[in-house]
Amino acid sequence: MKRVVSISLGSSTRNKKQEATILGEEFVIERIGTDGDGEKFAAMFTELDGRVDALGVGGADIYLVVGQKKYAFTQVLKWISGAKKTPVVDGSGLKHTLERETIMRLNNEGIVDFKNSTTLLVSAVDRFGMAQALSDCGGKLIFGDLAFGIGIPIAMRSYSQVRLLGSIILPIVTKLPIQWFYPTGKQQEERKPKYPKFFEEADIIAGDWHYIRRYGPDRMDGKTIITQTVRKADLDWLRTTGAARLITTTPEMGGETFATNVMEGVIVALAGKKPSEMTEADYLDALKRLNWAPNVVDLKA
Repeated sequence: MKRVVSISLGSSTRNKKQEATILGEEFVIERIGTDGDGEKFAAMFTELDGRVDALGVGGADIYLVVGQKKYAFTQVLKWISGAKKTPVVDGSGLKHTLERETIMRLNNEGIVDFKNSTTLLVSAVDRFGMAQALSDCGGKLIFGDLAFGIGIPIAMRSYSQVRLLGSIILPIVTKLPIQWFYPTGKQQEERKPKYPKFFEEADIIAGDWHYIRRYGPDRMDGKTIITQTVRKADLDWLRTTGAARLITTTPEMGGETFATNVMEGVIVALAGKKPSEMTEADYLDALKRLNWAPNVVDLKA
C-alpha cells in the first residue's frame, strides 16, 4: 500500500486521512496541518522521510513561476530540506498542466465564455498555468498579485505586466517569510475582505481558494468561481454569497477529491519517478487515465 502525506502550514482543523484505490493501487492519503508552526512543519519532513511514497507541501508554495522562470522560497526550501529520500511536491507540476487544461477545456467546450467575460485571477504567479491559459483565451483580465499578495491596490491587466513585474519582485519576495504573502495557520479560517472593486468588476473569480475565501466580499452574486478542491463548509459559505456556480479543477480519485499537492504526490508515487523527472506528458497521461474532467457545481440548485 502506498502512502502520501501532505504536510500543511494551514489549520489542523482541516486534517483528513483516508484510504483510496487509484488506478488499481491502494493508497493511504493524509493531510496534516501544523497551524502555521514552521518548526513543526520542518520536523515532519525529516520524520517522514523514507517512510512514505510522497510528501506534499500544503498551505504554501515551494515555487512561484512567471513566464519560463521559477523562483523558490528560501524559507520553504530550508523547511523541506530534511526530506532526502522521499519525493517532495507542491502541486506546481499540476498547476502547469491540469489547471492550464482546465481553462482550455472549459473554453473549448463552451462551459465558460472567457472571451466575453472579465476574469479576476487572484494570484497569477501561484496559478501560472491558469494565468497563461486565460491570457490565450482572451477577454478582460485582472491579475490580483500586487493587491492580494503584497497589499498594493493595483490591478494588472495583462500577463506581460505580470512577467515584467514578477521578474523584478519575485527574486525579493521569495527571500522573505512566506507568511507575509500567504495566509497560514489560523489565518486560513479568518475572513478579511479586501479590495472589493476587483471582485465586483469580475464575472469570473479564479485561483487559490484561501485567497478567494479570505479576501472575497460577502456578496458575489451571479459569479463563477474556479478553484481547487473545497470542503463542504466552503461550499456552504459560497452559497451565502450568491455565487452562481463553482468549478473545481481537481479530479476525483477513489471517490474523493484532493488538494493539488496531494494529487501531484499520488501521480508521482504511481509513476515511480522523481518530481524533476516528470514531464508534462506524464501528468497529462495520468489525468487521461483518471478520466479527469472539471467538476461543475450549480450553487443555485
